[in-house]
Order: sequence, then C-alpha cells, then structure tokens
Amino acid sequence: MVKLLDLQAITMQHAEEYEAAAKRVIESGWFLQGRENETFERDYAQYIGTKHCIAVANGLDALKLILRGYKELGVMKEGDEIIVPANTYIATILAITDNQLVPVLVEPTWEHLELDIDICRRHGLKLMEDCAQSHGCTWKGVRTGALGDAGAHSFYPGKNLGAFGDAGAVTTDDEELASVIRALANYGSQKKYVFRYVGMNSRMSELDAAILDVKLKYLDEDNQKRQQLAAYYYEHIDNPLITLPQRLSDENNVYHQFPIFCERRDELQTYLKDGGVQTLIHYPIPPHKQECYREWNDRSYPITERIHQQELSIPMNQAVGREEAETVVRLINDFR
Repeated sequence: MVKLLDLQAITMQHAEEYEAAAKRVIESGWFLQGRENETFERDYAQYIGTKHCIAVANGLDALKLILRGYKELGVMKEGDEIIVPANTYIATILAITDNQLVPVLVEPTWEHLELDIDICRRHGLKLMEDCAQSHGCTWKGVRTGALGDAGAHSFYPGKNLGAFGDAGAVTTDDEELASVIRALANYGSQKKYVFRYVGMNSRMSELDAAILDVKLKYLDEDNQKRQQLAAYYYEHIDNPLITLPQRLSDENNVYHQFPIFCERRDELQTYLKDGGVQTLIHYPIPPHKQECYREWNDRSYPITERIHQQELSIPMNQAVGREEAETVVRLINDFR
C-alpha cells in the first residue's frame, strides 16, 4: 500500500528527539505559556521573517484572531466584506462569519487554483494569509506568513510542520496587532485577572511547542524531498485524461498536497485504491454548497465547482520512496 500520508514513518525519523523534548517538558512541570512556547515563537518568527509570532490552539483560531484583532483596532467593523477564495477549506470562511464579517467568494484561476493578490496593492487592502498548507513556501524570496499584513498557520498533525495534536500560530510585523491578538487568545487579558477584551482561550501546549521546534529544524529538508517527488510526478505523469496544476516559474511550492484532475475522478480513485494507492479528495463539497451556508446553495462558481468535481490528491510526503512513486505514476498512466 502506498499511503497518502504515513505519519508513523515520518514521526519515527526523529523519534529520539521528540522523546527528549517530551521528557524535558514533563520534568519541567510547566505545561502552558512557558519557555517552550517562547522558544518556538522566537524560532518560528525568525524562520518566517516576521517580528512577531503568537502561538495559539489551532489554525482556525489563528484566522479568527487576526480578524478579531483588526476589529478591536478599528481597522474593520461588523458587516465589512472579506475577499476569500471560493475553492477554500471551510475554516477560512468560518473565521469570517464567526466575526460577523461578510465573505465575498471569488473564483480562482483554473491553471493555478489561486487568486490574484495584486488587487491588494492596487486598492490598499489588508492581506491576511491563510498559511495552513504552506509552511516553508516562498514567493519571490519571501516566506508565506510574511507576505501580507498577518498570516495564520495551522500545525495540525498532517501538515508539513505538524504538532502531536491541534496547534496554530499568527505571524505579523504589526506590533499593535500582535499585542491585541496575544491578549485576545488569553481570555482578553494583558495583565493577570485584568480583562481588556472579551477574549477566548486559545493557547498552544508546551509539549506541542517543544515538538514543533524540533520539527522546524528539518522543515526545509523535508520540503525539499516533497519538491523532488513533485518534480518526478510532473516529469513522468503522462495521461491525456489527467491534468496537473500549472507550475509557476517564481514559486517555491512545498506541496502539502499534490492534486491531479480528472473528469472521471471517482473512477480513478477506485482504480488507484484497487492498485494499492491511497488518495483523498480536497474537497468533495465546496463551501457555497455546504448545508451550514445554505443561503448560498443556489450560487454558481463554475471554476470552483469544476475543481471540487475533478480534484484528487495523490501520495505526497517526505516518506514516499522512489519505488512507491513509480507505482503511483505507472497506475495513473495506465488509467483508461
């Protein structure tokens, strides 16, 4: 079986370092908002290239806190519109509606599956990055998470930089925003038992911070292995029934997933499963067709719907060996 993601194999590569990190936390007797969080925040901010990193409980909270922070600072108010990709994961939109803001769903390009962010420069808009799947990615020499005004990061276990549970972070150069977000994530408090904001409880555990700091040392190396696997796929997948996303000349994609597209996607998925290859659909139902946003169900976003009808993610992680990659390619090329 060629696994879509083999977390056990990935984890065992540095198991001794994780055990040492866990032992250090256990022996410290300090499990929240301690030295491990401080160390990871410092190291991750330096890695991303921002002045501030605020560790939080998960990626959704990171998104919500950025928007909430801007509301507290008066940059935006209830009812303001937020431009968001129509083909995104539901969390991106949940963060907007949870803040009583209005999502404006925009179609991506079919070739690149992304929006044109130059609109922010032309119109003086705030750019908030959802970096849930782009740990270590760069664009024109700048890492995602430092491209915009603030970046939200998810460290869900399956991500390129994954914790041993849910965890997240916000990165930004905006000192005022960072201060507000840090308080909001701590019940709204900047001083013990003094609450300036109606906040929330969103904190990263010391254990996850320690684990993430170990993994951060290997992130670029692991991403390079993903890039090599992606290059192999691009070079060798050759089937007129299969479409691959267009590669950009100025990208440094870290390939959290490797999507392929096929009009007979469901048949292809069954065929690959029978051949011993795990796949996953990202995502079977677009946000505007979900029951929780039923008021949008009659809307039409043709490119987004085409993506969700044809997308299939094939094995992509640093543990996939050459023989496994050859199996994936052979099966895909033999699909008729």
